[in-house]
Amino acid sequence: MDTEVFTRGERAAPASDSPLWWRSAVIYQVYVRSFADGNGDGTGDLAGVRAHLGYLKDLGVDAIWFNPWYPSPLADGGYDVQDYRDIDPRFGTLQEAELLIQEALDLGIRTIIDVVPNHISDQHPWFQAALAAGPGSPERERFWFHPGKGEDGAEIPTHWVSSFQGETWTRTTDPDGTPGEWYLHMFTPEQPDLNWNHPDVRREHEDILRFWFDRGVAGVRIDSAALLIKDPDLPEVGEKHGPGQHPTEDRDELHDVYRSWRAIADSYPGTRVLVGEIWVPDIVRFTNYLRPDEMHTAFNFDFLARPWGAASFRQSITATLEAHAPVGAPSTWVLSNHDVTRPVTRYGREDTAFAFLKKRFGVPTDPELGLHRARAAALLVAALPGSLYIYQGDELGLPEVEDLPLDLIEDPMHFRSGGTDPGRDGCRVPLPWSGDHAPFGFSPEQTRTWLPQPEGWGGLTVAAQDADPASTLNLYRDALRLRREIPALGDGPLSWWDDAVPTANGAGPDILAFRRGDRFACVVNTGDDPVALPPGATVLLSSSPLESGLLPGNATVWLRLGSESSVPESRTRTTNPETSAPRG
Repeated sequence: MDTEVFTRGERAAPASDSPLWWRSAVIYQVYVRSFADGNGDGTGDLAGVRAHLGYLKDLGVDAIWFNPWYPSPLADGGYDVQDYRDIDPRFGTLQEAELLIQEALDLGIRTIIDVVPNHISDQHPWFQAALAAGPGSPERERFWFHPGKGEDGAEIPTHWVSSFQGETWTRTTDPDGTPGEWYLHMFTPEQPDLNWNHPDVRREHEDILRFWFDRGVAGVRIDSAALLIKDPDLPEVGEKHGPGQHPTEDRDELHDVYRSWRAIADSYPGTRVLVGEIWVPDIVRFTNYLRPDEMHTAFNFDFLARPWGAASFRQSITATLEAHAPVGAPSTWVLSNHDVTRPVTRYGREDTAFAFLKKRFGVPTDPELGLHRARAAALLVAALPGSLYIYQGDELGLPEVEDLPLDLIEDPMHFRSGGTDPGRDGCRVPLPWSGDHAPFGFSPEQTRTWLPQPEGWGGLTVAAQDADPASTLNLYRDALRLRREIPALGDGPLSWWDDAVPTANGAGPDILAFRRGDRFACVVNTGDDPVALPPGATVLLSSSPLESGLLPGNATVWLRLGSESSVPESRTRTTNPETSAPRG
């Protein structure tokens, strides 16, 4: 087995002027509060991001996606927006954001921002005006104010369940001190839902899109994109049957909203992309949002939620690519985000699947096994057709921080569960940049970060990993470099290679193998035993060192194929996500 060795040097600019850049882009998620602290107050900010743009260029990303950076009381980590046209002063200023957008673009990195259309902060001027105006007022028509049931109106209007657990209605108090109407919030009480049947709401968000497109952002990620429209009859879940009849999710009227947004995006030069956060289990209804006049892409959470295993992964990949094919949209691949238990921890557990409402304290994990699997999964998703999202810190192999002091947890999922759910703060701990003790270069020495970092993170810092050729950081850097250099990677077809690893019964249940083009292959060993690799192949990159030429368990390898390893067409099954014309 030949092994090709890389010389890490100057890296090319990761972005291009292609109008189809988004179809194969590598997008890095920045959770501003935890990325880097530029002013020394223990909280990440835009100055910290600007100071580390070179790090992102060296990593090899095409775009940065920012979680909400707007003024917010932070009742839900910034997803309770008080002003969509400004920057939270804890993070910086609007002028700094404009400079960051341009500075990143000068390095070939586009900017994608978060838009939160389902709800706003209860401190937003619209909601404060609605509270002051009282029942029946035009100001309240922008929200879901409703009388309660029962003789005195003390019963909630519906029993819809919150995404954060608990009830979805909160009762107001009238000026005379008596109980008043109820208002809807599918998340926390500090996040009242907007009424998307009201023209003011639609007009306002169209103006917000223009505001940020005018400032150079390349796209928007749409939070809770399938929840905007509610049934005005307020039926309970299950009272109406059939597709599109759920009272709060995936209603057919949503598509008119996104068609109008797409028209705005298309009116700007270049390609301004719409990326939806869509948790819709029906894959056909999911891809309806990706029709040519709606969103460009949407987050594919199916793969993220799957348990570790070749059969599980293949089923998800096949279903995803086949579902995207009829609308000509590329899939997206992501291992984690600011809401999800980090893969190093998740993949080290007995149950490696992910579900929001199953997060609990004290679930055992094997961090060494988890890291091997997380590295293998990173190479797997980087080789798949479509675009790739990387959540900050995953490129460092950071684990979930599961021992945060309870008095420092801020996530409302923890409190609304009655304290049984650890919440999401464990994946939001500030990044370690350098040094052997906290704050690890995130903030100046002696600064207390907004969430504490584990003392054992010295070996996981950027500085430590930069000096280690075998580090997870350098694995990501090399993978993204190869992804840019190999034309077959990114957008395009995939062919399953079922006998890539010859055994008595074919590839075996633990092997996942596929080809991209004629010369590239990816082989994943999800089992524990080492396996042989195809003869005549050159190793481009491996998530774990080979063992006497064998691919170890819980590892992935990228191969350059020679003539000996070529496979007749009859032995491959091709999944082509481009059965219709690509969209610009």
